[in-house]
Amino acid sequence: MRKPPLVFTEQGVAMLSSVLNSETAIDVNIQIIRIFTRMRQLLVSHKDLLLKIEQIEKKVTNQDEKVELLFKYVKKFIQSEEERPKIGYKISNRSKVF
Repeated sequence: MRKPPLVFTEQGVAMLSSVLNSETAIDVNIQIIRIFTRMRQLLVSHKDLLLKIEQIEKKVTNQDEKVELLFKYVKKFIQSEEERPKIGYKISNRSKVF
C-alpha cells in the first residue's frame, strides 16, 4: 500500500511548482525553496564547525577509560596516605605560659 509523502526534497518541491498554478500554492512553494536555500547556506557556512566537533568527538571517545584509571590511581594514593605513619615534628599538648 502506497502512502503519500510527508516531506519533499528540494528537487521535489521544484517539480511540484511546475504543476501547481494557484497563487497560494506558488507563494508556499517559494517559501519552501527559500528555506531549502537557507538550510544549504547554513550547512556550508558551518561545515568547518561540524568538522571541528567531529575531531573533538574522536579525541574524547576513549577518555572515559582514562578518567576511570586516573580516579583509580588517586583512590589508591589516598588509601596509601591514610595507612602510612605520620612523620615530622610532634607538638606536645602541654599548655604554654606566656
